[in-house]
Amino acid sequence: MSFEVFNVVRGLHILAVIAWMAGMLFLPRLYAYDAEQADKPDPLRSEMRGLLRQWQRRLLKIIVNPAMTAAWVFGVWMIAIHVYGFGEGWGFLAQPWMIVKLLGVIALSGWHGFLAGELKRIHAGTSVKSGRFWRMTNEIPFLIAVVVVLAVTMEWSFGLG
Repeated sequence: MSFEVFNVVRGLHILAVIAWMAGMLFLPRLYAYDAEQADKPDPLRSEMRGLLRQWQRRLLKIIVNPAMTAAWVFGVWMIAIHVYGFGEGWGFLAQPWMIVKLLGVIALSGWHGFLAGELKRIHAGTSVKSGRFWRMTNEIPFLIAVVVVLAVTMEWSFGLG
């Protein structure tokens, strides 16, 4: 496997992660705006909620879900290239920086799942989350990304290597 192919796959992986992160940073903001419509008088509340919910659904279905899928596909492809193309074997997955990255990806995927589940609750009218909650948790994906990017770019070893 050529290093050029790996670089293309890595570039596509990075682009997919950027789109995934952008969507997960914006979706909670839309949820906050939606939650804050409860205090508004009708018909303004109904009209605004209709628009917000359309944007929420589109953002999740058109950007966030496909971007997450692409990030996972390209990530697994990079692992396969390391294992089979570069002949490194599976051992590199046990390096501390890679463990941190994989844990970060699992955490981001879990947050994604939470956001998707909350979309259903919001649209069903059963969500109990406030605008304040969504504003306070809005940066969770970014904080996870900071840890993951630093772990990968610095190849953390925690003094093990």
